Amino acid sequence: MLTGVERIAFTGHADARGALVAIENNRDLPYAIQRIYYIYGAAGDAVRGKHAHKDLKQTLVCVAGSCDILLDNGHELEIVRLDRPDAGIYIHGLIWREMMHFSPDCVLLALVDRPYDPQDYIHDYNEFRSLVEEEKP
Repeated sequence: MLTGVERIAFTGHADARGALVAIENNRDLPYAIQRIYYIYGAAGDAVRGKHAHKDLKQTLVCVAGSCDILLDNGHELEIVRLDRPDAGIYIHGLIWREMMHFSPDCVLLALVDRPYDPQDYIHDYNEFRSLVEEEKP
């Protein structure tokens, strides 16, 4: 897994009635959740994201269906398949991300450590690469 990306597993509880996953601030995630959003109804050939964040921490969980997440830390690329409601990826640091290959029933949940701030987004890949180079020791 790339530096700045970690797999995360949540504890599920299941019985004859079905399954449940509970996620608590600062217990199941290494930060307090300030914002939640989800993507649904995306066409299979749609590409979402296509940006990085300067300081944001977020966890992505595919609560229904499946999708692929392209992750790029400026040195390596990795594509992670999300297809379980009890597992996700925690993204922190300067990571370019693109969400793609959505199944028709996909619901991708994002649990974020701060409110929406357009100043935190990097939409230009070349700017992202420049920032990665500046971070080198």
